[in-house]
Amino acid sequence: MNLRKRQRGVAAEVHTSAMNDIMFFLLLFFLIAATLTNPNVIKLLLPKSSTAKPISKKTLTVTISEDLQYTVDNKPIQIADLPGILTNYKKLSPDLTIILHVDKTVAIQDIVEVMDIANKLSIKLVLATVAK
Repeated sequence: MNLRKRQRGVAAEVHTSAMNDIMFFLLLFFLIAATLTNPNVIKLLLPKSSTAKPISKKTLTVTISEDLQYTVDNKPIQIADLPGILTNYKKLSPDLTIILHVDKTVAIQDIVEVMDIANKLSIKLVLATVAK
């Protein structure tokens, strides 16, 4: 004799407790990933050419420390030697660009001296900065 009740349909249950954890971790992942991307980048699809030549840009790093120590590619120099050294680099690469790294405590006159030397030699100069 069977005394149990018979159920006519199947009882379906969905346990969603684990889904909350998964959704939280996905949200956290996308928030972290969104902060790592650079929003100031403009992506361009450039046209292609079969006759294009790669442009070789030679960069040279000039550094002025807070105690007015000048270096060119991590080699210490005197400010009086800078025009001759830059002339030698200019002969090796006519499209030379100087990246000028300067401590923020250095007087503007010392920066302008290096800029004047670069302008006299017709060398492009870029002042390096740090993003906020």
